[in-house]
Amino acid sequence: MTLKTLFPEIEPFQTELLAVDSLHEIYVEQSGNPNGAPVIFVHGGPGCGCGDWARRFLDPDFYRIICIDQRGCGRSKPFLELRQNTTQDLAADMEKVRKHLDIDQWLVHGGSWGTTLALYYAENYHDSVVGLILRGIFLGRKEDMDWLYQGGAGQFFPEAYAKFTSFLTADEQKNNVASYHRYLNDPDMTVRRKYGKAFADFENTVINLADKELPTDITDEDIAMAIMETHYFVNNCFLPTNDYLLDKAKKIKDIPTIIIHGRYDVDCRPLGAQQLFDKLENASLTFPIAGHSGFEPEITHALIEAQEKFKSLF
Repeated sequence: MTLKTLFPEIEPFQTELLAVDSLHEIYVEQSGNPNGAPVIFVHGGPGCGCGDWARRFLDPDFYRIICIDQRGCGRSKPFLELRQNTTQDLAADMEKVRKHLDIDQWLVHGGSWGTTLALYYAENYHDSVVGLILRGIFLGRKEDMDWLYQGGAGQFFPEAYAKFTSFLTADEQKNNVASYHRYLNDPDMTVRRKYGKAFADFENTVINLADKELPTDITDEDIAMAIMETHYFVNNCFLPTNDYLLDKAKKIKDIPTIIIHGRYDVDCRPLGAQQLFDKLENASLTFPIAGHSGFEPEITHALIEAQEKFKSLF
């Protein structure tokens, strides 16, 4: 079988900064077919931003592709602003963008943290969602965060985990995320860059099935991802209860949903994908032989196939 690959590079036909409250402006871009079926791409992280690659997971001839950078990251302003930055705020922003663009319903396409936010959005704005494409399920529970940062993923990437924890004292290692969070909010930017790079390197290692060489430079995206992720994770993703997304899944059981999760995803356990699938009645679940990243060939192929299947809904 020939694996399907990303669509060719395209440029947006419209970009703007949308003021969503007195503090935040959200970067919004549209590409593809201006009269096409609307789909919003919900990026991961939190803190990663969309990037130009996000447009390429969807057929630009068929879809009106909306990409937004969530509060405080990417091209949204102010950069790295943590005030008024919660899951509830991000979901409300998505709804404001939908109304601003005069869209009745849209397909929601999320990966990793993007599945957390997509699920929260769908469960609270059910009537706005025509369907869900979810890659790499992250349910935002304590056990999901402990798996990734307190040694579960480290069983598969012991050398990366040893490096990740080496920046902390033994006492600090009792809660790696909280300890990194303190360093990442240090007023000394040198400290923030050091710990931001270490945090990002660990995560960028465990998302791939095969080893990949990490860049040596420290980017704004590294810092943004580290600061935003620890901000959300020390606050339990701002979810009201630990099992909130699963407990509320009955609200979206009728929404057509395609779940794609790498069989050997070390970043987010496949168990979470199965647990979500078991709560739904109009969903499919596939486990490609891959890790977590949407750029792994088998995951990319499955995502391209998923957006093809959803064309029949419009």
